[in-house]
Amino acid sequence: MATISVKLKVWRQPAPDAAGQLVDYGANKINTDMSFLEMLDVVNEGLIKQGQEAIAFDSDCREGICGACGLVINGIAHGPLRGATTCQLHMRSFKDGETIIVEPWRAKAFPVIKDLVVDRSAFDRIIAAGGYVSFNTGGAPDGNTIPIPKDVAEKAMDSAACIGCGACVAACKNAAAHLFTSAKIAHLGRLPQGQAERYRRVIRMVDQMDAEGFGMCSNEGECEAVCPKEIPISNIARMNRDYVKALWKAAP
Repeated sequence: MATISVKLKVWRQPAPDAAGQLVDYGANKINTDMSFLEMLDVVNEGLIKQGQEAIAFDSDCREGICGACGLVINGIAHGPLRGATTCQLHMRSFKDGETIIVEPWRAKAFPVIKDLVVDRSAFDRIIAAGGYVSFNTGGAPDGNTIPIPKDVAEKAMDSAACIGCGACVAACKNAAAHLFTSAKIAHLGRLPQGQAERYRRVIRMVDQMDAEGFGMCSNEGECEAVCPKEIPISNIARMNRDYVKALWKAAP
């Protein structure tokens, strides 16, 4: 069983309005098959035994599904492993004696709650702004009765794979949420069921994104590089085109 010892610099912030700082910790004789979160669990067990307060961090499924585990590790959202969430990152990705800096998502729209936990409810409000249809659709038909070209269905489902973790925001120098928002818009906008609300939806969701305080996209691709589901930035171009069309359609 291979083990390593690493030095941690972890962001500690006791409350949203309190000052925060990086605090040094040691993680010794860590099994390299442990996930990054399991390593933090071990560190917390040691802190609790010493009568100290455990490091607060978010996690839920630990299977790369929910996106709650997002951390900035050595300056990279979710860490060095491409196409993976923090909970899918294992300690074999690090070297013995390495110093690892662990921080929360950094964005005005993602205020820190405590330590590594941030409030990502801004994403929920973006989805709520446009994730519905405004008329009675009756009973749900069998999916196979609606003919959808294979390439369209695949692109829609690729966008639907977004788990809303916020890595795109954390990686962007402007803290833009365009990759997340465009993925949600593309998922619904590509399918025939989403056409009725297509242009009203894009206006509502983009306007809500701006109201939440996210920055503007500079099209540099950091978001795509760190996305655990590898959502392509081509969705952003599609969202921008639909937004312009929607404004033109809404003009008197």
